[in-house]
Amino acid sequence: MGRTEGEEAMMDFNSSSSIAGQVSALVDAGLQQARARQSERQYLGASRLGVACERALQFEYAKAPIDHGRDTPGRMLRIFERGHVMEDCMVAWLRDAGFDLRTRKADGEQFGFSVADGRLQGHVDGVVVGGPEGFAYPALWECKCLGNKSWSDLEKKGLAISKPIYAAQVAIYQAYLELHEHPAIFTALNADTMGIYTELVPFDAALAQRMSDRAVKVITATEAGELLPRAFVDPTHFECRMCAWQDRCWRTT
Repeated sequence: MGRTEGEEAMMDFNSSSSIAGQVSALVDAGLQQARARQSERQYLGASRLGVACERALQFEYAKAPIDHGRDTPGRMLRIFERGHVMEDCMVAWLRDAGFDLRTRKADGEQFGFSVADGRLQGHVDGVVVGGPEGFAYPALWECKCLGNKSWSDLEKKGLAISKPIYAAQVAIYQAYLELHEHPAIFTALNADTMGIYTELVPFDAALAQRMSDRAVKVITATEAGELLPRAFVDPTHFECRMCAWQDRCWRTT
């Protein structure tokens, strides 16, 4: 027997692929609505200072509207959420392993810093104040959750070469929280294999100074209405293609 048009539509709707798409769309919409309800930060985030392009940092600091169609997709928001969950797991595992890891101050707020009248701020994952032998305390603790390819590259090359943005983040956090005397404890969890990468990161004073100087440069230029040079000369460069302000940037001089 043949099916009517309505019956075919019902069959498509109830197929596993359609149901999966419907649930994913609903979840993503919920995540995007929750994100939209969050207040925008009114400062330059120290964790971002290591990005390649200073103009992108300006757009971020100035809260310039992103290009049409460049909203963060739901899949990426789910990946961000995964990172938060995995960080909570890592906190519990490290504590069970004997590390005295503090992630909140007595008042419940995150450890962090605010300088330049609040224009530059940073919030750290935690501070390890004691634990097993072989580590020096207190130490900054930073944690990431990475896909297998990214994690493997980190394991092969180390933090400074593989993940310069994270390296800059660690250095400036060590500087402003005065946790520079002992190496930071950097952990990265492999989201696919659940492998744990750990690196002791000595304080890089020169890197911290460059990042601090960069923050001053970005804030000063932005508030003066001056656009800093782009990091790249070709709008098709992969960093430009991934930038939420690609169109805005290349419309200007």
